[in-house]
Amino acid sequence: MRTESAALSDLGRRRKTNEDAYFADDELNLYIVADGMGGHAAGEVASAEAVDTIYGMVNRGRACIEQLSTAATDENLRAVKRLLESAIQAATYMVYGLAELEPDQAGMGTTISALLTAGGIGVIAQVGDSRVYLVRNGQVQQLTEDHTLIAWQLREGLITQEEARSSPHRNVITRAVGNRDYVEVDTRVVDLQPGDCFVLCSDGLHGYLDETEIPSIAALGLEAAPKRFIALANERGGRDNITVVFVRIVE
Repeated sequence: MRTESAALSDLGRRRKTNEDAYFADDELNLYIVADGMGGHAAGEVASAEAVDTIYGMVNRGRACIEQLSTAATDENLRAVKRLLESAIQAATYMVYGLAELEPDQAGMGTTISALLTAGGIGVIAQVGDSRVYLVRNGQVQQLTEDHTLIAWQLREGLITQEEARSSPHRNVITRAVGNRDYVEVDTRVVDLQPGDCFVLCSDGLHGYLDETEIPSIAALGLEAAPKRFIALANERGGRDNITVVFVRIVE
């Protein structure tokens, strides 16, 4: 199996700068969405530096990715998971260090949602509230967990879904890359099937989507789907930057 992808990022209708960043490489099979935060262009710096750092470290680890492609052993899978997690930790340290050097960028950070495929396996890594969805056989599944105060309150039964929709704390993130020198990274492994589609996106997109809409948009195809996702978010307000990386698994 191989991957093919298309990606788009849009300023949206309310923001003056785009603090999102993304990466899509069908040779390395690495895909990333990063949503920066911090203001004064610091969010833009955080997301771009994080993406560059993750790419550089994963690229240097091609040997262990190729080993997993050749032999899907538990040991090889653990090595690739460690590679992706370590790359995000390196990005965390990089962004944190840059903020220490530039006082006006103190507190900057970024979300990271990443997908790395090797052979018939997909490894997902997550920090923050960007998301990764899987579309398979016309059904959609959210593969990542939001690291937000709202998500935590919902899990603990402290608020209802209705209360969450109107909460003033909707944008409070509990985990980010760069606001400290270490972050806990969630990882998940998915067995791939031909025809699978992955949607990696910032909250500027998923905040306007009902999950049930995703399969029909994904069915539009590699080039049309990202354009439709961006247009839909803008039609519904476009209050944030909008980024989507659309990945399809083919034989």
